Amino acid sequence: MDYSYIQGNKYLIGIPIISSEKLDVIAQHFSISKTLASVLLAREIDGIQKIKDYFHTSYEKDVHDPRLMKDAIKAVDRISIAIERQEKILIFGDYDVDGITSSSLMMIGLLALGAKVNFYLPNRVKDGYGLSSKIVKKAAENNYSLIITVDNGITAFAPVELAKELGVDVIITDHHQPHDHIPDAYAVVDPHQHDCTYPFKYFAGVGVAFKILTLLFEKKGHQIPDKMIELLLFGTVADVVPLTGENRYWVRVGLNHINRTDSYCLQVLKTNSKVLKPELFSTDIGFSITPQINALGRLDDPRQGVQFLLGQNLDEVDRVGKILFELNQARKQIEKQIIDEIVQRVESGKIDLSKNIVVAASDNWPAGVIGLVASRIVGLYGKPTLLFHITSDGLVKGSCRSIQEFNIFQALEKSKDLLIAFGGHSHAAGLSLKIEKLPELEKRLQQEVIEKLTEFDLKQKLKIDSLATLSDFSDTMMEQLRLFEPFGHENPQPYFYIKNVVLVQQPFLLKDLHVKCRVFADGVLKSIMFFNRPELFNQMIEQGDQPFDVVAQVLHNYWNGSYTIELQGIDVIGLKD
Repeated sequence: MDYSYIQGNKYLIGIPIISSEKLDVIAQHFSISKTLASVLLAREIDGIQKIKDYFHTSYEKDVHDPRLMKDAIKAVDRISIAIERQEKILIFGDYDVDGITSSSLMMIGLLALGAKVNFYLPNRVKDGYGLSSKIVKKAAENNYSLIITVDNGITAFAPVELAKELGVDVIITDHHQPHDHIPDAYAVVDPHQHDCTYPFKYFAGVGVAFKILTLLFEKKGHQIPDKMIELLLFGTVADVVPLTGENRYWVRVGLNHINRTDSYCLQVLKTNSKVLKPELFSTDIGFSITPQINALGRLDDPRQGVQFLLGQNLDEVDRVGKILFELNQARKQIEKQIIDEIVQRVESGKIDLSKNIVVAASDNWPAGVIGLVASRIVGLYGKPTLLFHITSDGLVKGSCRSIQEFNIFQALEKSKDLLIAFGGHSHAAGLSLKIEKLPELEKRLQQEVIEKLTEFDLKQKLKIDSLATLSDFSDTMMEQLRLFEPFGHENPQPYFYIKNVVLVQQPFLLKDLHVKCRVFADGVLKSIMFFNRPELFNQMIEQGDQPFDVVAQVLHNYWNGSYTIELQGIDVIGLKD
């Protein structure tokens, strides 16, 4: 798609160049507005069949046979034997939402089939990430003969070797990028392996575990428990994997399921987050529901998250639900404190943004929160960001997030001689190294940015989907937008460019952070909220009654038993300096 660009207050805004003829054909064929037809074309969903496939997912079209996944049959056969022989099986997970939901899903599935199974989730601070030799040894001492990893394991070389020596089989189920070789486990199920023929590659860890269980249940002749669909939904949305292809199908199935009948743990999560509306959407799951589960792994004991999601004891669900609420509130406060500290370092010059990479460390930053903060810093400055927790033994353990144009996993691969461990994806990774090697890592990554990216690549860009007028945002549009759901990574809520609006009253500054205003254009009034954009407040006051342009997303807000259409402002164009 070709774009013309215009500079906004924060972003370089790309406006798609779209054929009016194509726009007319699609709008008429699918009985949608031209505004929404433009969204399809801007995202290069541009053929009649392609649009039909996007609007209408189906099991037959979107779901692939799990047998195509490398080692899936081998893994399922070994699990079946373990169930029949009543061998002790240990599920080893991770401490984030994906790891917690993956562990819960595998527990529910195996328990339903009569397996003798238990689970272990590492403590982020005490145990670190991933399967360890210590856990393998303890499992062998307790007569576990099979370990199944979920959402980790693809880099567990030494623990897998120890397991073989101790007579413990290991089945790895993971979704992270492999290194140049893989552990010598009994079976390794990860669609990113170069010789894996599974057509869809972008599952969360919970998705890979789900595919194994669907094959196992098929082999046993049983229907999968409904609870597995809920957990698949939570983990997939929370792990920010692309909501395309098979993920898109399963998230739709999961949303349909929870909106028909929600579990008791989901009722608790909804009450905690005050999301008490008739229907949940993927954005509700991602922004309000699953961050509470994530808080356990970031700040406390993630094993309580599995007990909570299993939901076998309602009193326990209530008890853990209260902890989740408190921890999530604490997480938000800690996150804000770290962001404020990094912003202060930038403003004082301690962090030099001309380097086009943000690297910062502190012994006061909890390891469990810095990944979230790194994402926020990328949003603030548009730079690849690496944040580190300094340990008492001279190491730094960090999380990094990157921009679309820079593959951080490949960049770290080139500097693996400096690292103790690393793993992840193209735009998100975790790593650890000795603190004295951090300056050299920063130097190499900066050089990699210089070599790989142009000045244009490094500008914060926002590609809009369609031009719109305030009158476009109607009940009819909201109904048609449902065809575009679920929204999330690689299928975001559409961005609309609205020209020549004027303020009808002085804007409001809420909590010293958010700017709320009312704008008028073409005979229509709308409210717009700009979250975390306090710098716009004084500029809007200076603007007075002069027109300006807005980039916004449209939301259906539920309050007091009814829905209202609201705009969430993303950027402005043409404000006075």
